[in-house]
Amino acid sequence: MGWFHQVKNPKLKNVKKAVSNTPVGLWKKCNQCGEILQTEKLEENLNVCPLCDYHYRISAYERIAVMTDENSFEEISPDLISNNPLQFQDKLPYVQRLQNAIKSTGIKDTTVCGTATIDGMPVAMAVMDFRFMGGSMGVVTGEKVALAMDIGFEKKIPVIVVSCSGGARMQEGILSLMQMAKTSASRSRLKNAGIPYISMLTDPTTGGVAASFAMLGDINISEPKALIGFAGPRVIEQSIRQTLPEGFQRSEFLKDHGFIDRIIHRKDLKNELGFFVKMFSP
Repeated sequence: MGWFHQVKNPKLKNVKKAVSNTPVGLWKKCNQCGEILQTEKLEENLNVCPLCDYHYRISAYERIAVMTDENSFEEISPDLISNNPLQFQDKLPYVQRLQNAIKSTGIKDTTVCGTATIDGMPVAMAVMDFRFMGGSMGVVTGEKVALAMDIGFEKKIPVIVVSCSGGARMQEGILSLMQMAKTSASRSRLKNAGIPYISMLTDPTTGGVAASFAMLGDINISEPKALIGFAGPRVIEQSIRQTLPEGFQRSEFLKDHGFIDRIIHRKDLKNELGFFVKMFSP
């Protein structure tokens, strides 16, 4: 055995690593089936896996392009930004977190709002973007969702809100929770005026967003297998001390139990929205 101890591991010197000429981001691995997909082909398929129909999360502007007539969207109040009302700071100052999110996403807050047409019919809309601090709802998001509803009320046109959020933004504390009441009040005004409100729930729609305007549509629609709920499954299991059923809080489970009305594939979204707008409009 002593002979083996005398053998030393050879040290490789001046060994060059192989250089890959493959462009970064050329391929993506499907989060559901594990298939390796060409990014360009995936984008052509509206960021839906062609094998298992897994719907990737997309940005607010990408979603608007899928939903509306080409070049019809006119954005309103794109420069609204939080003024850090609580001077909040954890590992980073809240202002720094906002600046990092703005730099990485190119938008000033979670939500984009404006007007557009779908099959030539005008709508007001607000679309959330999960890339911006997990789609969290702060004062600006509450203002933009309410603004879209107020535009619909004034112009007597249908309102569409696309939710994609982890819930209320903790850096704005009670002010973020107040947006639940604010947006619900604007939605109530639409209802009293008989103006259609279509709520679309995407992956994920949770927390204070799910507990307010996201579930208050005249019709609630969703993408396949979207995570929708208030608290997370682990929290619920610990609270009720029971094992949750398979698929709990996914859109298919919610549809079976009457929480949402329809599950729509992304490629069919514009046609379905056009149908609902025509059906609900005077």
